[in-house]
Amino acid sequence: MANNRLKPWPYPRWIAHRGGGSLAPENTLAAFGKGAEHGYQMFECDAQISADDVVFLMHDAALQRTTNGHGIGLEQSWQQLSQWDAGSWYSPEFKDERLPSLVNIGDYCLRNGYFLNIEIKPSPSVEFKTGELVAREALQIWRQESVPPLLTSFQTEALKGARQAAPHFPRGLLLSQLSGPWLATAIELDCSAVVCQYSLWTPEGVSAVHEAGMRCLSYTVNDERAAQHLINLGTDGIITDKLDFFNPAA
Repeated sequence: MANNRLKPWPYPRWIAHRGGGSLAPENTLAAFGKGAEHGYQMFECDAQISADDVVFLMHDAALQRTTNGHGIGLEQSWQQLSQWDAGSWYSPEFKDERLPSLVNIGDYCLRNGYFLNIEIKPSPSVEFKTGELVAREALQIWRQESVPPLLTSFQTEALKGARQAAPHFPRGLLLSQLSGPWLATAIELDCSAVVCQYSLWTPEGVSAVHEAGMRCLSYTVNDERAAQHLINLGTDGIITDKLDFFNPAA
């Protein structure tokens, strides 16, 4: 029997983690292209802000792991950030791949009809501001689209900022553990989804989230048995690195 409390959910089940999973340098246009090659229609990415308030894609606060730059992204202008090589760390094939802005990624998704899950990844002390700026930018990019991106974060202040800037955009609360008032927090934030580490989902947890009108998503699922278990539980979305292992059309 259908659960009439569930909010509309236009997104596919399978979501490519950081654009290209383990097949390309994360959070780059090349990664999105690799995910698309493997049939994925929805992509997860990480977004933060530069010193001059440009929204760009990168997971870490520091630049060293995934670029040839040094320092903290928040402390550099977009002009500086856009010069760093974000591909060579992965392999020479991706040399000179640049950090993309959210505008770059948004344009790519809109041209190709893809869906997007933007994880808001704020530096400390700018959680609300980052959520607000990411949502405001997304609102502008997707202003004529019927399906906006899903905005998620581990930081409740970031989700509050996103809610203020784009109240009708769907939001998801990211969790590394299901403890404390997690469900009440997601409800208070008027979330459309709870996104948690995949092994945490139980039949009771899935039922509680669905009864509250929200969807259940999982990160980061790279095992066939775990994926099938999540499907059997009735969860709604699976974020994976193993783009060449799963069939997103299934």
